[in-house]
Amino acid sequence: MQETSAPTIDYPLGETLPATGQAMAVAPGVRWIRMKLPFALDHINLWLLRDELDGQPGWTIIDCGIANPETQAAWTDVFATQLEGLPVLRVIVTHMHPDHVGNAHWLTEHWSTPGRPCRLWMSATDFHATHLASKHANNFGGAKAADFFASHGLTDPESVAKIRARTNYFSAMVPDMPSAFHRLQDGMTVTIGGHPWSCHVGHGHAPEHIALHCPELGVLISGDMVLPRISTNVSVYDAEPEANSLTLFLASLDRMRRLPEDTLVLPSHGKPFKGLHTRIDQLHEHHRDRLADVITACQQRPTTAADLLPVLFKRQLDLHQTTFAMGEAVAHLHALWYQGTLTRTLGTDGIYRFSV
Repeated sequence: MQETSAPTIDYPLGETLPATGQAMAVAPGVRWIRMKLPFALDHINLWLLRDELDGQPGWTIIDCGIANPETQAAWTDVFATQLEGLPVLRVIVTHMHPDHVGNAHWLTEHWSTPGRPCRLWMSATDFHATHLASKHANNFGGAKAADFFASHGLTDPESVAKIRARTNYFSAMVPDMPSAFHRLQDGMTVTIGGHPWSCHVGHGHAPEHIALHCPELGVLISGDMVLPRISTNVSVYDAEPEANSLTLFLASLDRMRRLPEDTLVLPSHGKPFKGLHTRIDQLHEHHRDRLADVITACQQRPTTAADLLPVLFKRQLDLHQTTFAMGEAVAHLHALWYQGTLTRTLGTDGIYRFSV
């Protein structure tokens, strides 16, 4: 769902962006890397943090990019020019989505030595979910996804056939995963470069998303939980078909209000910004407006998630965007269904419809 941030969001670095394969300092010991994505959302921000583990100086990488030759070539440029001759000591991944975890295996293999493994650090839920999704057609395509979307009204033969045929969507971008990892949990403190970084769990966008906050530096690496100019995708998929993702997401945002308003937020997409509480308020307002649109539609007639696509999304959607849009539409319907505003009925045609 595209939107424009209010002027009260401050971008302290202005329009400056790091070139592909280069790193830009954004805080003491924290560098910004930006890599390309082959989607409408055409980039991801990755982070390089100066670190030391077991007396060995080096770097911690946060998030990985998708596993493709272009991204790996960009990482190779970073290794050659940005690491000051020091090794990567560990790889932290905020959550399971391919643009964040895709190169986790490649990076940890590249930097591991017989006496010093370069370990993947992430939440247990997302670690195991990534293993499952990379080995099977799960959540993002295949027969089960097609059947799930059809049960919510996406029944046109062309879309169903394309989703059913997309059986390697996740594994193409996440071809392998490390066999071992170091678990991150909510409230845990990770020392990086001598600074304590606290883990903040987020739900709704991913099963167990981990954002990292450093009070000493005044920095939050927010992953996808808080983005400056677009609203995070919050979806329901076939693996958890009765999920209440939007309610979980909004509650996760509210827990971030405990962090200072002037925190420098380092998002996975868009530019670093200040104005965390303001942005949380904007996201709440955005979803309140979309929920009101859903109620209005459901007052007129029993409504499917597919019926809501032109209500919630005013632009033409490709297949990739349609699957995310369907997941978001179901998430908004479920939020209202769980709070008792809507009722859900399964028709004789096997399609769920929601009404006031």
